[in-house]
Amino acid sequence: MITADAFLETARARGFNFYCGVPCSFLTPLINRVISDPKLNYVGAASEGEAVAIAAGAWLAGRKSVVMCQNSGLGNMINPLTSLNWPFRIPCLVIVTWRGQPGLKDEPQHELMGEITGAMLDVIRVPHAPFPSAENQIENALEIADAHMAESGLPSALIMQKGAVEMEPLNQPAPPVPPPGELDDRTTGDARPARAAALEAVLALAPEAAAIIATTGKTGRELFTLNDRAQQLYQVGSMGCAGAMGLGVALNTTRPVIVIDGDGAALMKMGALATIGAYAPENLVHLILDNGVHDSTGGQATVSPVVSFAATAQACGYRTSYLCDTLAGFNDCLHAALAGPKPNLIHLRMAPGSMSPLGRPTIKPAEVARRFQDFLAS
Repeated sequence: MITADAFLETARARGFNFYCGVPCSFLTPLINRVISDPKLNYVGAASEGEAVAIAAGAWLAGRKSVVMCQNSGLGNMINPLTSLNWPFRIPCLVIVTWRGQPGLKDEPQHELMGEITGAMLDVIRVPHAPFPSAENQIENALEIADAHMAESGLPSALIMQKGAVEMEPLNQPAPPVPPPGELDDRTTGDARPARAAALEAVLALAPEAAAIIATTGKTGRELFTLNDRAQQLYQVGSMGCAGAMGLGVALNTTRPVIVIDGDGAALMKMGALATIGAYAPENLVHLILDNGVHDSTGGQATVSPVVSFAATAQACGYRTSYLCDTLAGFNDCLHAALAGPKPNLIHLRMAPGSMSPLGRPTIKPAEVARRFQDFLAS
């Protein structure tokens, strides 16, 4: 058994100072200590996959990140670990608990995952080792994981057994309750714009210093086709993770951050709206371009016609949420959102369809990530 401080101080010496995750009883001492330590940053995510995306955004902004979760959450992490971290070569240290460890009495829902935790990490090519159980093991465990991440640009994991860390009290002040947000409805019922027109408006109005993250599918493809710039990151996978990644970036830079999301993607991880609202980065503008369909896969309908993302964002603590359905309205909302208090969200109801012909980004994801990282650091 080790103390939380023994692990965290050794990790801090190696530059790990941004933590994100979803709690597990095995992790309680470590998470409690991270939360209680003013020298560390902790973001409590709504899901494990969201935590991976937040940590990826923090890495892009120059932080070394740690994601902590129960092994049952590995299923939620598979998509971003394989379609975000892998293609973009984004490292993070994953601390995953070993609930349901063979030979350990545990709840029935942990039995299968306990048997396959290591095998799952093997399948997705995340090297792993036991979480240190003695203080003289900490430096070596972190050195091996750190070396792998530095060499490969990919995540590495430590598997924590029950009782690995001495109990720590929780010193967490009650989170501030944000004032009620505003909902600004500018819908008219007139002809809805095409996605490309909305993206051209973003390109025209976004500050030169702004970092822009575009969700997967035709949003990123159209943005690349219209004007490829180093300040733009195109998520070629990890559907639903744009908002969380934007949060990770926004919490670690003073630059304006613009997330361009889609209705299908935003619906997939709506918990990210709550996390963004709770942590309230003062430099984040979240756009949801809603055409009511999964455009990249043939135009199948989403359920967005019965969803008000603007009202949801308002309920989650965004400062101002805008709803619009014309290009003129979108331009007005974007002007207001960029100038006003943040975080804020614009829900644009737009027409289905896309540019034709439409190519794909020709720059490899790892190169996109590193030039984006260089832009943030410049």
